[in-house]
Amino acid sequence: MTVIDLESYEDALATYDPVMGLEVHVELGTKTKMFCGCSTELKQGANSQTCPVCLGLPGALPVVNEIGVESAIKIGLALNCEIAEWCRFARKNYFYPDMPKNFQTSQYDEPIAFDGYLDVQLEDGEIFRVQIERAHMEEDTGKSTHVGGATGRIHGASHSLLDYNRAGIPLIEIVTKPIEGAGARAPEVAKAYVAELRELIKALGVSEARMEMGQMRCDVNLSLRPNGTETFGTRSETKNVNSLRSVERAARFEIQRHAAVLNSGGTIVQETRHFHEEDGSTTAGRIKDNAEDYRYFPEPDLVPVAPSRDWVEELRKGLPELPRLRRKRLKEEWGVNEHDMQSILNAGAVDLIVATTDAGAPSDQARKWWMGELARNANETGRSLDELPVTPAQVARVAELVASGDLNDKLARQVLEGVLAGEGDPDTVVEKRGLKVVSDEGALGTAVDEAIAANAAIADKIRGGKVAAAGALVGAVMKATRGQADAARVRELILEKLGVEG
Repeated sequence: MTVIDLESYEDALATYDPVMGLEVHVELGTKTKMFCGCSTELKQGANSQTCPVCLGLPGALPVVNEIGVESAIKIGLALNCEIAEWCRFARKNYFYPDMPKNFQTSQYDEPIAFDGYLDVQLEDGEIFRVQIERAHMEEDTGKSTHVGGATGRIHGASHSLLDYNRAGIPLIEIVTKPIEGAGARAPEVAKAYVAELRELIKALGVSEARMEMGQMRCDVNLSLRPNGTETFGTRSETKNVNSLRSVERAARFEIQRHAAVLNSGGTIVQETRHFHEEDGSTTAGRIKDNAEDYRYFPEPDLVPVAPSRDWVEELRKGLPELPRLRRKRLKEEWGVNEHDMQSILNAGAVDLIVATTDAGAPSDQARKWWMGELARNANETGRSLDELPVTPAQVARVAELVASGDLNDKLARQVLEGVLAGEGDPDTVVEKRGLKVVSDEGALGTAVDEAIAANAAIADKIRGGKVAAAGALVGAVMKATRGQADAARVRELILEKLGVEG
């Protein structure tokens, strides 16, 4: 890979003001494609979920998916957009093998939703408003697999394989207006915006929005202009970025790259760029076409879409509680401060904690386990919390076992360790590993007697009034019982046997 010179981030921002534009494609969770009846499941063999319509065969006529339109309206409403009373589809003409029709059915100058905004919260609690230009309906392309090269891209490949199962799956493209005024926080704003948008999409139920599966992907447009000026610089467009961290890294890298090019007297080329996960860099793709190069014209085979105002208002009334309002409510219900709530959000734990409390755990216990032991495991294994092989119901069961006295915290951690290792549900792990708290008073009493006998000097100190010394005897008993005793009960028994008030 070609080494690219970069300006330091601090020096770049000392000279230039970044301007961003974010284009997010969301794959809708409809059962059928946008303009035909083919399934969107993508579980069959290559090219098995196609028909004359999505293959663009002569004489085939498309029909608009009503659920796709409904989903687009819901997204527009949630983004505070105006919903068009009348709009239509257009043909976006370009030749590429993954587009079997040689054009993409999209919307151009008449999108279904426009002029909205989304407020996003940054890590320090600051609210930043991102203005939405439009949200429009379109269809996805097929999938190209380039074989024989070193990078998996077309350059250097010996041949390419095409699967058109994905061609025609409904997409919503959400385009921001130029994002100005973020300054050094531009990469953070980009990440926060995509994160908030993902939560909103999931809350609406129109897509699972799993970025790692391509259900949601972001194009990061970025340009620099000298501080104190108004004219936008030439932009680059980093395509198909598929994680929140990568969105932030792509924006940061491009700020540093643009600054280095400009400071050396060079010129920024308007082009698409590829993002590389392994080092956070971008490399050149192709020269970026302008809108006129796509020769847009109205799609002659589809009637215009004219959603009635009654339908739009009905959909507005049915919108779920939106993420920011929900987080505000949960923050109050859980009694956590802004910093803790932000940490929960950053960890992707909000839904997991809610699901754990719904399964019967107190909210403080749900937070404790997800943000403690499970977050530690996720960090160590390089996974997100929702990728861990443990369910909210299992975490709730662990909390229940602790509350009942069958487990203490140390044993509970071992139970979660077993669940994560695939040893079964919490009760199975407890049984297999023999992890229940020793509650038999006789067994505890024997262990306490042995600890006192083995530590006579400490026992004398306790009898002499140094009650704090009991901690050493508690530790001895816990060691003898492999941590399976109730430490509080052990302390009570020690003081009782030594005739000392607690």
